[in-house]
Amino acid sequence: MSKSKAKKPSGNVIAVNRKARHDYFIEDTYEAGLALEGWEVKSMREGRAQITEAYVNLHRGEAFLVGAHFSPLKTVSTHVKADPTRSRKLLLHRQELDRLTGAVERKGYALIPLNLHWHKGRAKLDIGLGKGKKQHDKRADKKDRDWERQKARILKP
Repeated sequence: MSKSKAKKPSGNVIAVNRKARHDYFIEDTYEAGLALEGWEVKSMREGRAQITEAYVNLHRGEAFLVGAHFSPLKTVSTHVKADPTRSRKLLLHRQELDRLTGAVERKGYALIPLNLHWHKGRAKLDIGLGKGKKQHDKRADKKDRDWERQKARILKP
């Protein structure tokens, strides 16, 4: 639950938001826990989670993951009504929530889910604090990647 600079998740990766770094300049990352129901954990263990269309919303001093899709398994018990796209509460320290709220409200940053992974048997979500890229920034990034690829090919013995 601490701030880090582009660290690798220490557990097994469940889902990755690959468009996040394409659409945003990520400046800080935070690791948050998730408040989940039993069927959601089972579905995540089967790899049926998707966070590409998800975003993080701050409301009344709490953070929520909105738009994430957890496909329910066929074996979910009959007395539980599974809602695959419900908003899920994120578990963060008060100091982290205050820092994120200040950045989002005052400085115009966005909170983007980066990846969902297991850490010591618990589901964790890496959240990126970033600003949106303009179209010319995306083109420049693509140009830089292409140049690095060409340079590696040329220098390869």
